[in-house]
Amino acid sequence: MGLSTASVYPQNAEAAFRYAAELGYDGVELMVWAEPASQSIATVQTYSRRYGVPVLALHAPCLLISQRVWGSDPIAKLERSVYTAEALGARTVVVHPPFRWQRRYAAGFAAQVAELEENSPVIVAVENMFPMRADTLFGRREGAVKRLTRRGGPGPALTAFSPSYDPTDTGFRHYTLDLSHTATAGTDPLALAARMGPGLAHLHLADGRGAAHDEHLVPGEGTQPCVELCASLVRTGFTGQVVAEINTQNARTTQDRAAMLHRTLAFARRHLDVSVAPAATGANRASAEPPM
Repeated sequence: MGLSTASVYPQNAEAAFRYAAELGYDGVELMVWAEPASQSIATVQTYSRRYGVPVLALHAPCLLISQRVWGSDPIAKLERSVYTAEALGARTVVVHPPFRWQRRYAAGFAAQVAELEENSPVIVAVENMFPMRADTLFGRREGAVKRLTRRGGPGPALTAFSPSYDPTDTGFRHYTLDLSHTATAGTDPLALAARMGPGLAHLHLADGRGAAHDEHLVPGEGTQPCVELCASLVRTGFTGQVVAEINTQNARTTQDRAAMLHRTLAFARRHLDVSVAPAATGANRASAEPPM
């Protein structure tokens, strides 16, 4: 069970390693973005040694906010992501489908992913995304949730991704399933997991209510069938990685943030691996504010 370094934002990558060690996570997923430390192999290796926490996966810098991280060429950035994952001993690179305006990248994306996996032990797991919904402009999140429920889907929307925000429309060897993205897209995660089949290699454990904005709630606090999905993974002998990717930006204190991260870990241990419980010592230490 891993912890995404994005889950501790606005704290930094080192804080994520510290939380992971304190709370009993098995490793981290490194989000590569504007923070210089997240871009440095040597710095991340130092954190990993200092806290005794391995890097399980790396999230390529493919978000809108990281378009200039490691340069502007997405083809070279994906190659560098795989190289960095190898250097850090990570098993997986998580990547989004290309944006529609990245035409050259989009045209060769499937072939590049296949070639990278052919020449590396690293898995390149393409993540499900969500459309740009028109009701993003219509006010409160609660209203967007009700509209999605009433319509049975996102309603008027455009995809920023090519050819689709659903990577199974193209077909890849490996996938990442994100349970917050399915909420925003109005997608049934159980059906999506079935389409991904044995290619489902990575799970971003989170939740959502169906708001027009990506929520990344603590699992169990939204409307996604998180328990049912976990049970399905257990039944089918899932051997991939599970990573907590939740939004803790509204946590008022570091103790509150630690509590959210601990609830997510406890959920995963309860529903994915009943033989292992969160360490009591980690839960107790969560009450102490982690140093910056």
